[in-house]
Amino acid sequence: MPSIWVDADACPKAIRDIICRAAIRTQTAAIFVSNHYVPLESHPLIKRQHVEQGFDKADDEIAGQIQAQDLVVTQDIPLADQAVTQGALAMSPRGDEFSPETIKSRLNQRDFMETLRGAGMVTSGGPAAFNQSDKQRFANALDRWLNQNR
Repeated sequence: MPSIWVDADACPKAIRDIICRAAIRTQTAAIFVSNHYVPLESHPLIKRQHVEQGFDKADDEIAGQIQAQDLVVTQDIPLADQAVTQGALAMSPRGDEFSPETIKSRLNQRDFMETLRGAGMVTSGGPAAFNQSDKQRFANALDRWLNQNR
């Protein structure tokens, strides 16, 4: 069965908890990669990989280990692009799925916004606060992926 890879540095605790419960329930390996300590449930299927501090170290670790059909949970659009390119499914902690059809436009949008910010242009204040409907949307998307990959 494919594994769940989590870019854990910026993953909300509620989503980490959902992933842990689902991994145990479905006997699916979940690997949390971070450059700082992230509290997780203790279970043989729940694995923690610590990487050194540095820009994109966790992303590089995940990209170097994922396999086709794995799930990558990340807010990082370039990592999502790498995952999709390698045949994995990428999903944000809000339950947004990144597909081969959508990832390039998301990457272009991200790069455009980064260019605006780099030029000193004021952009929006970021995404809305994480809420209950985001958590439910993620849980539903995770369940769909788990059911498709049993």
